Amino acid sequence: MSGLRFVVYSDYLCPWCFNASVRLRRLEAEYAGQVELEWRSYLLRPEPRVHSNPEAALAKFRGYTESWMRPAAEEDSGDFQVWASDEGPPSHSIPAHRVAKAAQRVGPQAFSAMHERLLKAYFSENRDISQTDTLRSLWHELSLPADAFERSQTTELLDEVLADHREALDSGATGVPAVQLAGNPAVIVGAHPVDLYRRWVDRSLERLERAEGEAP
Repeated sequence: MSGLRFVVYSDYLCPWCFNASVRLRRLEAEYAGQVELEWRSYLLRPEPRVHSNPEAALAKFRGYTESWMRPAAEEDSGDFQVWASDEGPPSHSIPAHRVAKAAQRVGPQAFSAMHERLLKAYFSENRDISQTDTLRSLWHELSLPADAFERSQTTELLDEVLADHREALDSGATGVPAVQLAGNPAVIVGAHPVDLYRRWVDRSLERLERAEGEAP
């Protein structure tokens, strides 16, 4: 039987996307060979922000991160920590997505490792993943080819990130995380419980099996 491909629009600065990633990657492993996740960029902060008072901005940002304890309290959640470092706040969403795209060019395992590393670096370790030095450090931590990091700075990958975002909006993704079964126009927005995603997968697999059984 053929497998299912789910397109996932996500942003590395979105706490609910961290939860969705934990749950969807768990299902991808559970349905190994039957479910494939294709991660695409969504930009909650598409433009860089310049703060006239960095200290005040950081204090305000620390207060905002207390809201991360809401997704942290859910089952099957990511590992969140209220911001305790002197880094940040992050300027915008694009840098992390560019590095994820560069890792994808190295290979699927490199992307998977970088995808998870970006989320943990930001939400668990309070590292500013909009800073090039931080992103380069994460790249080296994963022992990815040093020269391949520079590709993240190319116009080509920036264009891909922006194209993903436009595609998400055109598909009806009003927020993130947003998941779409390839070939189906419906988009499911929000970080839903594992059981809901599992029922969706099971029903889709059943329909796929029936369709293949009816094919001449």
